Amino acid sequence: MLLEDQRFLHEDLERLEQGISDRVLEDPRHIRDRLNRDHQISGFLNRIQHQSERLLEIYNDTEGLRAKEIQTISTGDPFDEFYKQLNEMKGFHRRYPNEPVENLERAYKRKAPGEGESATAEIDNLFTGEEAYGCFLDMTTLHEDYLNLPGVQSRRVTYLQYLNIFDHFTPPQCPIKRPEKTTDQYFAYVGRLGAYLESFLRRTRPLEDLDKTLASIDHDFEKAWEDKATPGWGDETQAAGPAAPVTEGTGEGIWCPDCEKEFKNENVYKSHLSGKKHLKATEARKTNDAPADGSVNGGVNGHSASKTASSTAKNLQERAIAEREHRIRKLASSMETVRSDTRVEVERKQGRTERERQQELDSLFAESTEPSMRPSGGADDDSDSSGDEKIYNPLKLPLAWDGKPIPYWLYKLHGLGVEFPCEICGNFVYMGRRAFDKHFNEARHIYGLKCLGITNTTLFREITGIEDALKLWDKITRDKKKEKSGGENVVQMEDAEGNVMPEKVYYDLQKQGLL
Repeated sequence: MLLEDQRFLHEDLERLEQGISDRVLEDPRHIRDRLNRDHQISGFLNRIQHQSERLLEIYNDTEGLRAKEIQTISTGDPFDEFYKQLNEMKGFHRRYPNEPVENLERAYKRKAPGEGESATAEIDNLFTGEEAYGCFLDMTTLHEDYLNLPGVQSRRVTYLQYLNIFDHFTPPQCPIKRPEKTTDQYFAYVGRLGAYLESFLRRTRPLEDLDKTLASIDHDFEKAWEDKATPGWGDETQAAGPAAPVTEGTGEGIWCPDCEKEFKNENVYKSHLSGKKHLKATEARKTNDAPADGSVNGGVNGHSASKTASSTAKNLQERAIAEREHRIRKLASSMETVRSDTRVEVERKQGRTERERQQELDSLFAESTEPSMRPSGGADDDSDSSGDEKIYNPLKLPLAWDGKPIPYWLYKLHGLGVEFPCEICGNFVYMGRRAFDKHFNEARHIYGLKCLGITNTTLFREITGIEDALKLWDKITRDKKKEKSGGENVVQMEDAEGNVMPEKVYYDLQKQGLL
């Protein structure tokens, strides 16, 4: 039955393409419905790829079964072959009487809210409440992990500050030093952070080829690592190990080699020797010196081999950590808009009371459950629901951002019922004083003035008539010419003291007796 499978796959591909085109023509108003549409299209595309692979296998016919079936149909008795396949189908359905039949005509059609499960049930489970269907980031758990990292425990970094610095891994934004980054705790933290950002992108942008983007990011990292241009992971300027030369400060005080710190006062130096920080630094230095002391008895070859192995392991570990940091930086740069929106949302929530937050949650919950609460029924219910969707707007009020008419008091407050026609803009009518004042700086009005030969548009505010604009422009040009010609023909007068002035000023001062 390979020919039937082939026909079925072709039909399935055509139904999938039709389902995708139907959903692309939609323009959902709510972000939840838009995400649900994108995820459905992504699933259809994956199924198209899978079905196309199966179809190619049939056409390749590596085992020759398709050619054999075609030969059987074309050479033998067609009725014998027909009844043979019919008996096989009857025998199959006799063995499996409850086998469901897949109806491709309805499989990929858009279901109405009353038909079965809610279409957005899967989307509701993909995001947390803080993420608000992909509008914001939810990194509170990662913030707690960051605060517990070595090198950060002594600093109080708020969640708002963390949203600004979570993709910075170099000083001064990141207080974690390079030796502290090689710990298992830090490696697990950057792994969870990168996995969250990647998961967020897959959930919010299902139609993008994220695998291709990640491959490009890895390629850029490989090039940067080979050139030793990875931020924070270049060659260390100071040789590793206790034998490396360490600066001893200015030489005026007492130097502590364990803490790598200079003390001006001897009493302060003696008191710090019993402190926890000094004891911890001493133990860490002894631990670092232990391999070098043991290598004397083990021989030079064993020491060099162990040193090479440890250096290779350290290099691989640093490479893995640097790769995760590079991926986090690139992923964070691709979601700057969501990141800034998250900061604004966190600041807004911090300025609200508990009662206001609860009211907001209740309104969001009511809005998210409204489509699923519609009653299911026959044609009467469908007609009622379509009638409910029509907006009642007898006063022809402007629509707000949510698609509903604005309140009438707001309509009267802004004077949106007053018409302001502008002849320069082609007799376009502006509703309200605010829109009228704003249009003088818009491209339509400026273009209309330039068509009249007017270049200085700043002097023509509140002028909407073509005749008035031309008269004013003619007067301005005449005044400029008169001023220019008058400045060239000014008669200069000189008083007894040698002061030079125009003739008019000279006679005015003479009449007043000031000369």
